[in-house]
Amino acid sequence: MRVALYARVSTPESDKKKLKDTDRAKQDPETQLVKLRAYAKAMGWQIIKTYIDRASGADPNRPSMSSMMADARSRKFDAIVIVRLDRITRSLANLLSTIEDLERWNVRLVCTDQMIETGSATGKLLIHLLGALAEFERELTRERIKDGMDRARAQGKAIGRPETALESTLAAETYARVKSYRKAAKELGVSEATVRRRVKRGAPSSLNTNEAKYGCV
Repeated sequence: MRVALYARVSTPESDKKKLKDTDRAKQDPETQLVKLRAYAKAMGWQIIKTYIDRASGADPNRPSMSSMMADARSRKFDAIVIVRLDRITRSLANLLSTIEDLERWNVRLVCTDQMIETGSATGKLLIHLLGALAEFERELTRERIKDGMDRARAQGKAIGRPETALESTLAAETYARVKSYRKAAKELGVSEATVRRRVKRGAPSSLNTNEAKYGCV
């Protein structure tokens, strides 16, 4: 099987000198790649390409991640091998969207440390569970937004930036998942114009630093 290896660390190369020795190893992508190469060799897989990002898992615009997904769509390999799911993203909704894309392109996702492979029956079950959890998180986010706005109105306050930011990130996250302004508007119960306006303001990655955290991976 042809595979791609993907490693991600959060600390830029320029910041490595500031870290303690114990932390510096964790922020070296080679630490992950050693495991991945050994796993691929043990399985008899052919390594086609290695992708490395130095960026937060909340950042949706990682260059190597984008390049790898483009290559996956072109079927340049049969599977992507990572050490853990959080190397792909820390957002549950983004993770589910990524897995769904890979499934559509017939590319597997293999996690060596968590013993997950989306091509297996257990992996397919995981996809369904992630979908259910993502929907649950979206409902919680909507409730938090509504409760916050209702509380502000009851106190005679104008609806301020925190609620607007959450609405924008939720709209952006929903649009990124369904890839349609119309579908996102229907799901959120707002107009298509409202979704477009909020998506322009919002960024899916900010969900990880606001109340709506996808913290299960």
